[in-house]
Amino acid sequence: MYQHLYRRFLDANKGRQHFACHSHHYWPDVTRDAMLQYWDDTAALVDDKWQHLFSEKLPQVQQSIANTLNTGMPEQLAFAPNTHELLYRILSCLDWQKPLKILTTDSEFHSFNRQISRLDEFDNLSLCRIETLPFANFEERFAEAIQSDDWDLIFVSQVFFNSGLAVKDLESLVAKASADSIVVIDGYHGFMAIPTDLSAIAGRAFYLAGGYKYAQGGEGCCFLHVPPNCQLRPAYTGWFAEFGELDQAKTGQVNYATNGMRFAGATMDFSPLYRLAAVQQLYQQQGLDVATIHAYVQGLQQAFLQHLDTLQHPELNRNNLLVNELSYHGHFLTFKLHNADKVQQLHQQLSNHGVITDARGDRLRFGFAIYHNAAEYDLSCLKEAP
Repeated sequence: MYQHLYRRFLDANKGRQHFACHSHHYWPDVTRDAMLQYWDDTAALVDDKWQHLFSEKLPQVQQSIANTLNTGMPEQLAFAPNTHELLYRILSCLDWQKPLKILTTDSEFHSFNRQISRLDEFDNLSLCRIETLPFANFEERFAEAIQSDDWDLIFVSQVFFNSGLAVKDLESLVAKASADSIVVIDGYHGFMAIPTDLSAIAGRAFYLAGGYKYAQGGEGCCFLHVPPNCQLRPAYTGWFAEFGELDQAKTGQVNYATNGMRFAGATMDFSPLYRLAAVQQLYQQQGLDVATIHAYVQGLQQAFLQHLDTLQHPELNRNNLLVNELSYHGHFLTFKLHNADKVQQLHQQLSNHGVITDARGDRLRFGFAIYHNAAEYDLSCLKEAP
């Protein structure tokens, strides 16, 4: 139905069924033109490029993202090449000379998990990880943990990268945090996948996401929604954080922008911003809002599971599916198998037949995207001996 928007990627990958699109989405054709437009603008504007970016291009993307998340606060968005840079900027706001308490889960993405594990080597950090499984009572358990202490930082995913399981009541969790806690929601697997309304918590929580996955703009353009009136002063900072005041006399005090740009960094490649803007414009022209995309993907997931049912595979079946309710779930399905060896075996067997999946430990993941056509799903190779 939407495959005509992705002809270049699809033509370059004929014969493949791409189920790794929760990790690396195909890019719509318009992103190629956007890359060239960035070059042309750079050639035409040269030194004036920055003024163009910050006065026209950046506000355009900020507005689009704010509309998608229903924050009404486009000026509260800061950008960086990756979420890890933005994450560390938040972490640099903490006073690392005093005892710190951080609450999170056992299912956060590798970048956060690695970083916080490294910082946990410091004697002054107390780290608490809440298990996401069993998911039926996860939100209740996490809420209890929030209320059990005065946390310096609370970090939780909207949709967990290793399962697709989605937190339904973010508002309730945020409301339970103490006023002094920094609350961060990792929305990377939620943004442009699950309809998201942050209007009730945009004044309280940070929201971290980017264009690499479901926004389909490719790598290099991540963003952070910063609560308004935020007075935090990131120690990890760059010249973008004072953009607009660069011609002011310096007094020795390190100043910050009064909006979300206080969490911005320094010089970066803005071609990813052009790509993301092009995809957002395309979706608007096509009438593709997040609700429409989500409904289409849900239909694909149901068709995939029905196809899987006909195969009656001993491992890859509904009994091993990690799911709470498919009506509120991420855009990928995760199967938890008996061991990592079995996952790798199936992953390789599928790959040999042009079925691209993602294997992590004892979990095999299948992602779904609007460039899929359910009629083309074919996993009959699973009937063959590996």
